[in-house]
Amino acid sequence: MSSDPPAEDSRKAKRRQEIVSAATGLFATLGFANCEMERVALELSIAKGTLYLYFRSKRELFLACVDEGMQSLQAKLEESVADVADPLQRIARSIWVFLEFFDHHPEHVELLIQERAMFRDRPRPTVFVYREARRARWREVYAELIAEGRFRNDLAVDDLVDTVGNLLYGTMFTNYFSGRSVPLCQQYRAIVELTFRGVLSDAERVRWPGATPGWTH
Repeated sequence: MSSDPPAEDSRKAKRRQEIVSAATGLFATLGFANCEMERVALELSIAKGTLYLYFRSKRELFLACVDEGMQSLQAKLEESVADVADPLQRIARSIWVFLEFFDHHPEHVELLIQERAMFRDRPRPTVFVYREARRARWREVYAELIAEGRFRNDLAVDDLVDTVGNLLYGTMFTNYFSGRSVPLCQQYRAIVELTFRGVLSDAERVRWPGATPGWTH
C-alpha cells in the first residue's frame, strides 16, 4: 500500500494520466522509434527525469499508453450497458460504442498496430489480452439468448463470440487503414443487420444448404 496521503496519491495519478495522454498522441504521430522521452517531456514542459519517476523506460510508457486505450474502451462499454437489461440490446449497444470509440480515437488503433510491429517478443498483444478478459462475459450473453430461444440452438457460443469480435476488430482496422467511407451509423446498422438478421430471404433460408459437409463452394 502507498504511504502517500490521499492528496499526494491523487496528484501523482493525475500527473501519470497527463504523461500517458501526451505520450499517446506523440507515439501515434511520430512512431515509437522516433519519439524519445525528451520529446514527451518537452510536450509537457517537465524535466525528463520526472518521466522516469513514473515509467522506467520508453517501452514501459508506450505499453502503458496501449493499455490505457483498451481500458478506456472497456470503461465506455461498461458504462453504456449498465442500464440495459436485454442481452440483445447489450450486444447492439456495445457494437455501437466499440465503433464510435475507435472512430473518435484513431490514435489508439495506431498504437495497437505499432505494438504488434515493435514488440513481437510479447506473449500476446494487448488487444487479445482484453478480448479474452471479456470472453466469459460475452459467452454468458450469447448463451442466455440461445437458452431463451432467441438465437438458434445449433450455434456454438464460442463461434458467436469469435465471429462478432473478429468482425468488429476487422472493421476497426479497415476503417483506420482505408478510411471510413460511410457514416458510422450506417456502418453500425449494416453490422447489426447482417449479424442478427442475415442476408437471406425466408424462402432462400429453406433452400440454403449451409456450411454442411460436402457442400461445394
